Amino acid sequence: MGRGKIEIKKIENSTNRQVTYSKRRNGLFKKAKELTVLCDAKICLIMLSSTRKFHEYTSPNTTTKKMIDLYQRTLGVDIWNKHYEKMQENLNRLKDINNKLRREIRQRTGEDMSGLNLQELCHLQGNVSDSLAEIRERKYHVIKTQTDTCRKRVRNLEEQHGSLVHDLEAKSEDPTYGVVENEGHFNSAMAFANGVHNLYAFRLQTLHPNLQNGGGFGSRDLRLA
Repeated sequence: MGRGKIEIKKIENSTNRQVTYSKRRNGLFKKAKELTVLCDAKICLIMLSSTRKFHEYTSPNTTTKKMIDLYQRTLGVDIWNKHYEKMQENLNRLKDINNKLRREIRQRTGEDMSGLNLQELCHLQGNVSDSLAEIRERKYHVIKTQTDTCRKRVRNLEEQHGSLVHDLEAKSEDPTYGVVENEGHFNSAMAFANGVHNLYAFRLQTLHPNLQNGGGFGSRDLRLA
């Protein structure tokens, strides 16, 4: 039984397609090598699979560049100049796009608008209005985020303050603690503090004269002795 013919079309299954590519690629390279030996021909094969894998075959004692140069001399063409011309065209196109973008930026800042007609000016006004709306929305978002952060910090400080006050009140009611409000009572308090393990003594001290206009808690300050 002979081998059946297959329909020449793209193989949809990626695994089968890759296997077929590898087998037929090796077959082409083998035929090219035989043709080089039998006919003393210079051959260059360049292959690029659908998975972006590059393979090439060149006859012995030659390179792909030598083959391309030989191809140019034989046909009388210069593919390098054509490639350079395409690159130059692409560069000029990118320069035009860059100049257009720079001009749009200047126009959005109120410059370089002398050549615009009424329709272009209306379009520019719409773009500026849309940009301003986005900037305003972003600004409000940032303000809201910062405000929420400050509120959380204030809430945490208030909770810490309340906890400290509660702790102080609990200790003031504990018979093992004592509180002295004025400096004059400190010595007398020490006389009966034999049964108190922790004595908190506070003094009310007048603010420094240089700090009278600098703010604070008033004319008298509460300081820990």
